[in-house]
Amino acid sequence: MATKTTTEGFSALEKAAMKERAQELKAAAAGAEGEAAVLAKIAEMPGVDRTLAENFHALVGAVAPDLAPRTWYGMPAYARPGKNGKIICFFQSADKMKTRFNTIGFSDAAALDEGSMWATSFALLEWTADNEERLRALVKNAVA
Repeated sequence: MATKTTTEGFSALEKAAMKERAQELKAAAAGAEGEAAVLAKIAEMPGVDRTLAENFHALVGAVAPDLAPRTWYGMPAYARPGKNGKIICFFQSADKMKTRFNTIGFSDAAALDEGSMWATSFALLEWTADNEERLRALVKNAVA
């Protein structure tokens, strides 16, 4: 007996992210993508999310100044230089993603390989000296 599977399709959040991604690609093609777009997205974030994103933005700029800031699905991201540069790391806002924590993530282009298993994203609730030190090391390794 065959079972019927129904899907609801993409959520409103997923649709909005895809729409933002399409806009980002158009902006990039027109040369309008970059740090200004990232700073504008960070400025839209509420309180704690904005503070954490600002701190992460500053950390990436200090540790990996060669990475190019750009938005990725409406979030701050940092990529290898060049028009088709791969995203290395990104910040996801808890408020925007409707989750209980902000996320710092790393793509498959990040050089974080350690053995046969390693983490590629980290929940971030607050900016502490310990968290900053750990993120500094991760970003430094990611671009190595």
